[in-house]
Amino acid sequence: MANTRKTKDFNPFNCPVTQCMNKIGGKWKILIIYAVYKNCNRFSKLQKAIPIISKQMLVNQLRELEEDKILERIIYAEIPPRVEYKITEYGKSLMPVIAVLQEWGLNDLKLSAETASPSAT
Repeated sequence: MANTRKTKDFNPFNCPVTQCMNKIGGKWKILIIYAVYKNCNRFSKLQKAIPIISKQMLVNQLRELEEDKILERIIYAEIPPRVEYKITEYGKSLMPVIAVLQEWGLNDLKLSAETASPSAT
């Protein structure tokens, strides 16, 4: 499969953050990785878990994650054929990163709620 992503390998200064963002950046990839990690492993389950993602975008993101060896696509030779996604060992190495992002998000949500509520003076 030819690499059609325009910016995937753009890292002129070999920046480690850019390298990471080239693999998991964007609106959907972390959500997809987390969902597959939590056993949401079929295309239809992923669509239900992330209902606002378009079908084509989900297909594209799954292909990119598979190409980057973060997810594995398993095809079962059944009638009708069944496809499942599984997080690879390499993909599992992202879970501590996602956990830190989750913790930061929880703290930010709390901070946002505190600053949004009217202060009692």
